[in-house]
Amino acid sequence: MTEQEILRRESLQKLRELGYDPYPPEMFAVNAFAADIVANYQEETLEDGTKNRLNYQEVALSGRIMASREAGKALFMNLQDSTGRIQLYLRRDDLLQGEDATLFDVVIKKLLDLGDFVGVKGFAFRTKTGEVSVHVKEFKLLSKTLHPLPIVKRDAEGNIFDAFTDPEQRYRMRYVDLTVNPEFRQIFIKRSKLIKTMRNYLDELGLLEVETPILQPIHGGAAARPFKTHHNTLDMPLFLRIANELYLKRLIVGGFDGVYEFGKMFRNEGMDRTHNPEFTALEFYVAYKDYNWMMDVTEQMLERVARALHNDGASTVQAGSHLIEFAGPYNRLTMFDAIKQYTGIDVEQSDEADLRKYCRDNHIEIDASMGKAKLIDEIFGEKVEEHLIQPTFLIDYPVEMSPLTKMHRSKPGLVERFELFVNGKEVANAYTELNDPIDQRARFEDQLALAARGDEEAMAMDEDFLRALEYGMPPTAGIGFGIDRLTMLFTGQASIQEVLFFPQMRPEH
Repeated sequence: MTEQEILRRESLQKLRELGYDPYPPEMFAVNAFAADIVANYQEETLEDGTKNRLNYQEVALSGRIMASREAGKALFMNLQDSTGRIQLYLRRDDLLQGEDATLFDVVIKKLLDLGDFVGVKGFAFRTKTGEVSVHVKEFKLLSKTLHPLPIVKRDAEGNIFDAFTDPEQRYRMRYVDLTVNPEFRQIFIKRSKLIKTMRNYLDELGLLEVETPILQPIHGGAAARPFKTHHNTLDMPLFLRIANELYLKRLIVGGFDGVYEFGKMFRNEGMDRTHNPEFTALEFYVAYKDYNWMMDVTEQMLERVARALHNDGASTVQAGSHLIEFAGPYNRLTMFDAIKQYTGIDVEQSDEADLRKYCRDNHIEIDASMGKAKLIDEIFGEKVEEHLIQPTFLIDYPVEMSPLTKMHRSKPGLVERFELFVNGKEVANAYTELNDPIDQRARFEDQLALAARGDEEAMAMDEDFLRALEYGMPPTAGIGFGIDRLTMLFTGQASIQEVLFFPQMRPEH
C-alpha cells in the first residue's frame, strides 16, 4: 500500500476506537442539493443592515468532501453531490457535543480525508465575499475512503490543473473519472434523455416495447462475426446476438402491428473510436409501412431528440467544426450515385474484377473472400462516408448487400434500403422488409455461398425464421439505430469510449 492508503487505514481504526462508525447503517435524509441552493438562494437586507434569508432556512445534504482549509476555529470545505459543489462553513462551537469537542478537533480536522462522504445539516447563507454556502450545525461521517482521489485543482476562473485525463485510467476507473471530472456526467445524462425521448416517440406511434433473446441458436439479422458459447444442459452451441431483427419480425408475423426494443448487441470484431464489441441498438418494425415512411419517421424522431437535448429547443448540434441540422427534410442519395459522385466510377456497370482493381489501385484493403457487394461496401466506406456530413439518407442498395430487404419496386437488381449518415458516420439502417419466404431462402443460400468462400460475417440459414415467413408476414418497414453513435453525435464526442460507462478494455496487469 502507498503511504496515503496506510494513513487512511490508521484513521479508520482511530475512528472506531473513538466510537465513530466509519460506515454507519442509518439513512441520512437529504432535502436539498448543492446546485439548487447555489442557483436559487435568496436573501434581503433589512433596514438595520442585517440579512434575512428568504429560502433554504434549513438544509440537509450529503456528498464527498473535495477540499478543506482551516480558518482559526473554523473550517471551510467544498462538498460535491450529484448536482455540483457548494462551500461548507464549520465552526468549532457549533459542533460541540456537550463539552466534548472531539468531533471537530479530532474527527473533522485530523481523521477526515478528501473524498470521504459526509452528511451535514444547517442553513444556507451568503459569505462576505458573496459565495453561497452552508453554515453547518450537524455533521456526520457517512463513508470513509481508503484510496486517495487524484487531486484536480480549479482556480477562481474555472481553470483546471493536474487534471485526471489519461483515457485508459478514466475508462478503467470510471467511478474516479465521474468524481473528479463531474462535467462528464452530462454526457450520460444526455444519453439517458436521448433514449427516453426516442422511447416516448415510439410509444406515441402506438408501438409495443418488447424483449427478445440475447442467447440465440443461430446468429442472424446482420452481417457480423458473433461471439460463441456453449450451453451445458442442452449440450449445444449458442451465440450472443448480433441483432434482434429476426425475432422482432416473428412478432410482426404473430400479429403485432409495431414492436421495438432497446437492447445490447455483441459483435466479435475490431475495436476503435467508433466500435465496441458490446453496444446498444434500437430496432423497431411496423406493419403495413415501407422505407419511405420510415425516412419520414426518422427525420421527425431525430429532430425531436435534438430539441429535447437543448435548453433552448434548437434543432442543430455542433459536431466538431460542423453545425448539423436535424430538422428535415434530409438529403436522399442512391448508393451508386454517391460512389460515382465521390470516386467517378460506375459500380453498377463494373464487375467484381473491375472493383478489385479499383481497390488495389486506391490502396483499399480487401481479401479473396469478398464478393461484389463487400467490395462496393469497402469502396463506399473508404471514399464516400467522410463526405456525408449533414443528415443524408443513402438509398437503394444492390441486392447482394442486403439479404433481408425487399426487392426495389421499380429498379431491378436493387433493394428498398437506406442507411442514415451524419457527420461521416452511419447511425441507422432501414429496409422495406423482405416478406417473400421463397426469395428469403434464396438470399440465405447466397449467404452460405459467401461463408464457404471464407466470409466470417455472412449470415447463417435460419429455418425457423423461414417457417415464420411461410405463415405470412404483412408488408413491414424496419430500422436499427446505433444508440452509442447517436450519443456521440449529440454530445460532441469523437470516441465511443466516452459515451459508454464501462467500455471493453484489456485486462489490467
